[in-house]
Amino acid sequence: MNAERSEANRIGLVVRAAPGPGILHQLTGVIAKHQGDITSVEIIESGPPDAKVYFEVDVPGQAEELLEELRKLAVVREAAQVNTMQKIYGKRIIIMGGGAQVGQVAIGAISEADRHNIRGERISVDTIPLVGEQALADAVRAVARLPRARVLVLAGSLMGGEIEQAVREVRAQGLLVISLNMAGSVPEAADLVVTDPVQAGVMAVMAVADTAKFNVARLKRRVF
Repeated sequence: MNAERSEANRIGLVVRAAPGPGILHQLTGVIAKHQGDITSVEIIESGPPDAKVYFEVDVPGQAEELLEELRKLAVVREAAQVNTMQKIYGKRIIIMGGGAQVGQVAIGAISEADRHNIRGERISVDTIPLVGEQALADAVRAVARLPRARVLVLAGSLMGGEIEQAVREVRAQGLLVISLNMAGSVPEAADLVVTDPVQAGVMAVMAVADTAKFNVARLKRRVF
């Protein structure tokens, strides 16, 4: 990374434009012209009457010239700079599995996240109750594609088979996986196994909080 790129500022951009083919090409062309490095893009709406696109971009220096040129495009109706999702929602904890267990893990995660967020951290908690081996395996693999997802907590009473394989795949991509102490082979594949669901939620947040001193890599055992 060169000196110019290392000093780049990450900004959020929301652009409202006329819908139609080639819109994204025009917008990204302007961003590239201003040496913007797009780190994330999401089409919020595809119209009609409008297309709305959200970008996160690393830009060298101020973004006003980039915004002005975007606004000059014939297809653009509005362009505004906003805070990035990292600033607003921060790191994401994903909890999935059986509804009752998911709810208990969420209690611990939300309570602990609140404690750290008050001190300036940004951690959000997402939950989805799911049943079925294939549905859970698909969902586990999809977590690796979610922006800002740092920890996956699997909350259930029995998980194995294809879910275990999916867990190994996402761990290889750098995702931390915490499992409740359940029947099946998933606990063998997880980074950490926690019996109490509330504690599992607390530990998930502590594992990613900059304001915590907890480090999974330094634990002498992985089952609690």
